[in-house]
Amino acid sequence: MQVIIVFSMHELTNSIDIAKTIFGSAQFAQFGIIRVIRVMRVVVLTDESLKAELLANADDLHQQVIWVDTLGQLQQHADANAWIDLLFEKEHLTVLQNFLPKTIIINCVVDTLNETDSSFVRINAWPTLLKSDSIEASCLVPEKKQVAETIFSLFNKKMQWLPDEPGFVTPRVVSMIINEAFISLQEGVSTREEIDLAMKLGTNYPNGPFEWADKIGMNKVKSLLEKLSISQDRYTPFVS
Repeated sequence: MQVIIVFSMHELTNSIDIAKTIFGSAQFAQFGIIRVIRVMRVVVLTDESLKAELLANADDLHQQVIWVDTLGQLQQHADANAWIDLLFEKEHLTVLQNFLPKTIIINCVVDTLNETDSSFVRINAWPTLLKSDSIEASCLVPEKKQVAETIFSLFNKKMQWLPDEPGFVTPRVVSMIINEAFISLQEGVSTREEIDLAMKLGTNYPNGPFEWADKIGMNKVKSLLEKLSISQDRYTPFVS
C-alpha cells in the first residue's frame, strides 16, 4: 500500500516525522513507501493587467501562487520557493538578490542577465505579449530552467529558451513595426488611425502599431530600440 501526502516545499524537512505522527511508527513501517508531493509556492509581483494576461489560460491555482503589487509585500514572503517580478526595475535587484539561491524570474526585455544578475531567469512579459502560451526566456543556470518550466506550467505556458540577448525575438519585431509606423507618420503617408487599421486588416495582428505602442509603453519600445541601435543602425528609433 502507498500513501501520498501533500506538503508545501518549506515543510518537507519534517515531512517524514509528520507522517510517522499521523500514522504511527508501526503503520509507517507497514506502508513502506511514503511519496511526498512537493507543492511549490510562488510569489508574483504584478499589476492587474499583467495578472490577467498570465492567468488567461490557467486553471485554479489554489494557494500555490501569492499575488502582490508592491515590492514591500514581496519582501514579506521570504519563505516562498520562487518569485516572479513582472514589474521589474533595476532598483528591485537588491531586494530580489536576498532570495537567492532560490529561483528569481524577472520581466526584463531590454537588459540581459549579465547586466542584471546571471543567476536569475529573464522573461519577455511586455504587456499584450504575456497572453501567449509560449514565454520567451533566457537562463544561464540549467537547473533553474527546469524550475521555471514547472512554474509556468501552472499557468499552462511553455518556455521558449533563447540566447541572452536584448529584446528576445517578439519585442524586437514589434518594436521595429512600431518604429516603421512612426517613420510613415512623419513622412505623411497616413494618419495613426489609418495605419493601425491597415496593419490589423492586412496582417491580422491583434493591434495596430500605435495601439501596441500605447499598450506596451512608448518608453519600453524606445529603450529597446536605443539599445539595439548601438550595434545595428536599422534599429535607430524614430518613435516619439
